[in-house]
Amino acid sequence: MEAPSQKSLEKVVSQRALQMSSSFPCQICVVCFLCGVCLTSLFLAALTTFGTFEFGVFSFAGFSTWNSTTQMINMVTSEDCDYKAKETEGRMNSQKIDERSTDEKASLLYSVWSALLNESIVQDSEFFQRFGLNKSSVPKAPHFENCKLNTQLNKRLDARGKNGRFPPWTVWKGFLDIYPPSETDEQMRYLRRQAMSKGSYPPWITGSDEDNYPFTRKVQRDIWSQQHPSNCQDPNVRFLVADWERLPGFGMGGQIAGMCGLLAIAINEKRVLVTNYYNRADHDGCKGPHRSSWSCYFFPETSQECQDRAFELMGTKEAWENGTITGKDNYSSKEIWVGPTPRVWGNPWSYLQPTTEINGSLIAYHRKMDRRWWRAQAVRYLMRFQTEYTCGLLNVERHAAFGWEAAKMVLSGLGQKWPEDGMNKPRSDIEEFVWSNHKAWIPRPLLSLHVRMGDKACEMKLAEFEEYMRLADRIRQQFPHLNSIWLSTEMQEVIEKSNLYPHWKFYYTNVRRQVGNTTMATYEASLGREISTNYPMVNFWMAAEADFFVGALGSTWCFLIDGMRNTGGKVMAGYLSVNKDRFW
Repeated sequence: MEAPSQKSLEKVVSQRALQMSSSFPCQICVVCFLCGVCLTSLFLAALTTFGTFEFGVFSFAGFSTWNSTTQMINMVTSEDCDYKAKETEGRMNSQKIDERSTDEKASLLYSVWSALLNESIVQDSEFFQRFGLNKSSVPKAPHFENCKLNTQLNKRLDARGKNGRFPPWTVWKGFLDIYPPSETDEQMRYLRRQAMSKGSYPPWITGSDEDNYPFTRKVQRDIWSQQHPSNCQDPNVRFLVADWERLPGFGMGGQIAGMCGLLAIAINEKRVLVTNYYNRADHDGCKGPHRSSWSCYFFPETSQECQDRAFELMGTKEAWENGTITGKDNYSSKEIWVGPTPRVWGNPWSYLQPTTEINGSLIAYHRKMDRRWWRAQAVRYLMRFQTEYTCGLLNVERHAAFGWEAAKMVLSGLGQKWPEDGMNKPRSDIEEFVWSNHKAWIPRPLLSLHVRMGDKACEMKLAEFEEYMRLADRIRQQFPHLNSIWLSTEMQEVIEKSNLYPHWKFYYTNVRRQVGNTTMATYEASLGREISTNYPMVNFWMAAEADFFVGALGSTWCFLIDGMRNTGGKVMAGYLSVNKDRFW
């Protein structure tokens, strides 16, 4: 039994403790103490399991007089710490759910866009219902072109109007040309007709004269005018009809270069060039009259009326005898491949801007500047407008390469409500007629690399992939925001080496590539005609549209890409080449 004095002392101490505990400073101290215990508990829990924890000579299980207090503290701190842990875990889980939800939505959007590439599905309302969507709730794919509408518009821009009037090549760009005018716009229509009659420049040229080879806009207008006479039945209109080259060993670049030579002959002799059989379009992808024709991929080089007239004259002996019509056999190989460049526009190649670098030096002059200038003009004209088929190929390839990025980019601007909160909003006029003229989205800036190896060694000095990448790194030093490369190559070895450059993001077509020393002809035959034609066409156009280009001018294909870029507003982007053309 305890002494009375001891009980009195405990009573006084207890009362005093109760008074102190009710004071505000004490409450703060208790809270701080509990927080400290909480942190200590977490720390200790990380180091040991349940049971006795000893640190040095102190045993935390040995203070039995603190058991009740410890239990109270454990009760408070365990609940507090458990709440904070759950709160943290909840935030992390919520973040994971949001991320998973975003990825799922991006996957859904990517899948819907993939299906939209199939025209039959676009009209299938049940397809959208399966995803809980309707067509108007699907965001626009920024990397797609409206191929059908573009083709319809370009046909209007590639044909003469009534009474042989020039196409509507005015300062009104693209879809603005079909903007419905009001009744008060008669004066505006009159002024636009005046501009057309004076001969505006063709709409397939981007940029000013300084952004292109000299005289590009005028040359393109004049070529189109000669190739599209107002009356193809006029006995004074003469024709040159030619098949595309199909001798073994001729690649696509060689075929196009040969046709550029025939177009030069037609310009010099004031004839209308009419192309005939194109073996690379002789496949099931090219339908109806476009099979075996250049018109499967690009708009024909002349009007349908002139084609019909030329083919009619081919069956007339008199037309061949009086020279109204000629064919490839009327000209020597030398005339076709290295014949005189048209001098109709003077010598504009004599003052080309020196924007090509080889071995660290700008090339201001070489022996074949006229050929380089002319082939650029000829290939630009022959490829001035894509067909709906080619446009579709590019949509598919852009979607395969950039579609996932595009989906996440679009969703980032829609918030978390899509697809629950649809986008059933009518398109405004500015969307319909102005913004729709912008080109399809690709990640910019974009560098195109065309790495030519394999059996090309018999024609030019080859360079290893490392040399191409050295030049790519040089461009990046000047433009540090550049990190994307469109890689075009026939060699699987090059694709594998691209993995050694993790600081670059590579894109390329998904096609089986060459392994070893297989010849190009054997490789193309193994792919089949359709694939072996389509994927180079896609690569060619992607290279022409890229912001920068690294290639090999010793390759005819790179030579033609260079021509497309220099007549496509990209002269000042420059060209870094690993070698020079063998004829310079």
